[in-house]
Amino acid sequence: MINETTTDTMLGRNGEQYEIPDAIHAAPGLVVFRLPHGLSLNNPCRWNIGHHSGRCLAEAMRREDAIKGAELLAGLHDWTKDVAFLREEIDDRQLFLKLLRVDCGPVGGEYLRGDVSHNGTYTDADIEAAAAEFKTEGFNAMDVLLVMRNRVPWMGLDTEDFNEAHNRIVELADAD
Repeated sequence: MINETTTDTMLGRNGEQYEIPDAIHAAPGLVVFRLPHGLSLNNPCRWNIGHHSGRCLAEAMRREDAIKGAELLAGLHDWTKDVAFLREEIDDRQLFLKLLRVDCGPVGGEYLRGDVSHNGTYTDADIEAAAAEFKTEGFNAMDVLLVMRNRVPWMGLDTEDFNEAHNRIVELADAD
């Protein structure tokens, strides 16, 4: 059933299998899931669109973008088909040109130095540290917004979560 959360399997680059406990069935044959902790530590795009075979098709920085990407893909091909058949049918270049419109890209297309695997998740300590930094710098609410949109873990948050984190940071930082 569409939008149902279930356990799924992801295939790694060398054929390893990873259990994905909270995969979202976004469309027939397509799932959206967060990369398992410990994989692709330098990749800030933690959300993947996967084929029911376990292969990853595309990635996104935010969950909501991955879902939009899966919805877009759903209208282009029959993803319930076998991977070999789809490889013959799909023009990768055209596919990714369309996916870029909803902020999705090829798997492994993003890279940041260090471990950014916590992108899109934050703790109260992260909020407090950011607020202290921005208060010291004398940032206003707009400055905070501009910095957050390009920094881990904030840039990987869905819109509502980002807005909530921003508001909390602005309040703690006494930013106008």
